[in-house]
Amino acid sequence: MRRYWLLFAQAVTVLLAAWFVVATLKPEWLSRPSLTTYSGVALVEAPTPANAPPPAGSFRQAAQRASAAVVSITASKAPPQHPQFNDPWFRFFFGDQGNQPQVGLGSGVIISPEGYLLTNNHVVDGADEIEVTLNDSRSARAKVIGTDPETDLAVLRIELDRLPVITLGNSDALQVGDQVLAIGNPFGVGQTVTSGIVSALGRNQLGINTFENFIQTDAAINPGNSGGALVDVNGQLMGINTAIYSRSGGSMGIGFAIPVSTAKQVLEGIVREGVVRRGWIGVEPADLSPDLMETFGVKARHGVLVTGVLQSGPAAQAGLRPGDVIVDVNDKPIGNVSELLTSVAALKPGARALFKVQRRDEKLELTVTPGERPRPRPAAR
Repeated sequence: MRRYWLLFAQAVTVLLAAWFVVATLKPEWLSRPSLTTYSGVALVEAPTPANAPPPAGSFRQAAQRASAAVVSITASKAPPQHPQFNDPWFRFFFGDQGNQPQVGLGSGVIISPEGYLLTNNHVVDGADEIEVTLNDSRSARAKVIGTDPETDLAVLRIELDRLPVITLGNSDALQVGDQVLAIGNPFGVGQTVTSGIVSALGRNQLGINTFENFIQTDAAINPGNSGGALVDVNGQLMGINTAIYSRSGGSMGIGFAIPVSTAKQVLEGIVREGVVRRGWIGVEPADLSPDLMETFGVKARHGVLVTGVLQSGPAAQAGLRPGDVIVDVNDKPIGNVSELLTSVAALKPGARALFKVQRRDEKLELTVTPGERPRPRPAAR
């Protein structure tokens, strides 16, 4: 009997030692679903380990890194008043018409600890007051530092301490098929994160902005997302969401974002000089077509046809003529008018640039010193 008792004691000791080792090194091996009773109903719940890593395929970390720097913007402006609004008889018959301020919602991205924000120009255009609300519920009145209607970008600034700042990525490295997240405040419901892929790059000739080089994505973008962030899987800013193609007013899987490379150029120009200075050469361009090619005797198969040259302009001084086909600007191939416009605008005024031109059967290299692009006249309201 004593022998059996000793065996039992040794077995219990070994089991306890094994349990202690497992509990110390691998506690999750001992966890099991807990049984909880709610109003007499027994439920089985999975354990929730502390500091559990995100599941495979989760964008949790990217969303957490970027979301803090994405803000909601409320822009309000006074309503237009009837010329006779102060007439007591007018107000007696028609009441206080249009006395409520017009309010618009959008999003923005904090890109500097000094309080600089990027958003869309159409979000703040004409606003009398702009209120910015952070993801941590803090709010502040924003000041417009400058706008660039030709790219639909605006730079704002707020005065707050300990501002979260987004990390700027390299939008030129994006490829079709890369996963991206769109972060903003759609319909004013609060900050929302949607996911998708890069559907296309370099979208232009859409008639949205003067300068178009959009990132197209199927991540859901809705009204209120304008000015928000398009980020990669590391939470780095790739673009500023700006527009959607829609027949219903909501997302249909075709959204457009301004690349962060364009946004940085606009930001630097506005912060340093108050305006964005762009190159200009003084030509009237046209996409190649069979009729134009026959009219001008063009032999080139790609490029942009010069149909007119401004007298004494930068292009004329460099030797460009009507009928020339611009095929390359500073080693960047040109395929259509939109690409030429964007490439020339990116040139620094006063800095010489190399243009490759085909004139009938002859290939030429011309050095053009661009001037400064005239600023667009403000649209009548």
